[in-house]
Amino acid sequence: MSRSPSIVPITRRRFLAHSATAAAACAVSGAAEPETPWTMRLSTSSIHFMTLPLEQACQRIAELGFEAIDIWSPHAGCPHLDDAQDRLGPEGLKALLARHNLKTYAWSVYRGGFAKYAEFIGAMGGGVAVRGNTARQPPAQMLPRMKEFVASLEPELELAEQHDVQLAIENHSGQLMNSLESLRAFVDLADHPRLGIALAPYHLQRINASVEEAIAICGSKLLFFYAWQAYPGTQQLPGIGPTDFRPWLAALAKVNYGWYVNPFMHNEPEPEAMTAALRTARNYLLECAPRIS
Repeated sequence: MSRSPSIVPITRRRFLAHSATAAAACAVSGAAEPETPWTMRLSTSSIHFMTLPLEQACQRIAELGFEAIDIWSPHAGCPHLDDAQDRLGPEGLKALLARHNLKTYAWSVYRGGFAKYAEFIGAMGGGVAVRGNTARQPPAQMLPRMKEFVASLEPELELAEQHDVQLAIENHSGQLMNSLESLRAFVDLADHPRLGIALAPYHLQRINASVEEAIAICGSKLLFFYAWQAYPGTQQLPGIGPTDFRPWLAALAKVNYGWYVNPFMHNEPEPEAMTAALRTARNYLLECAPRIS
């Protein structure tokens, strides 16, 4: 059988020559080992299972494959953080999380306030305490009011220092910090190393603000990211509502976001439907992550 003229046999001499040429090309171009790609880590919030005891909420979150948990104080009646503090105590909660191989990440303290839980959170090893901001002001008053707001956080930041906590302020519809301009103002003023932002795209989408630009503004001050879109019901979650999360994940990778991506929604359905919705959200984010470039 005759050999096809388009196929050239690889001899030892030809292989060595080709290898030398390739090595020279790499040297000339300054090619280096590829940088370590950004790795997405996933957590979710206990309030999604607020009708269940904390033990069952942790079990479901762990069985879904989430690495870490955000435990909520009594917003909308969620019992979990108060129950952990009052009934389990730090050692009991540590044992519960260890059984399910869950890491502590965040403590959402919208109701009750950080000071109420600071000692308990510190005994748990710290983490990110997420809280709201303050009342909205006319645009001309935004900057002076932001200065006042940041200054008012000093007592909480002293507690954060004592208990190894990062304090994350959420942007929220109808409040002072919910525009790109207000995020810039906060970042410029928030020079304390333990003060940062919990970014909620849901509230940015409601004012047609760019989530990618918001992530860039936050930069290293971004301590918590809600994977949360402004649609009804379970469509708030990734992979169920219509938002393409890849640009958001790409923006997180660009600022080298080092904390967790937290699929989130409010007005959660009953536990079985919530479990199924979170499974869809997690699988969608895992599918998106390798394709964000």
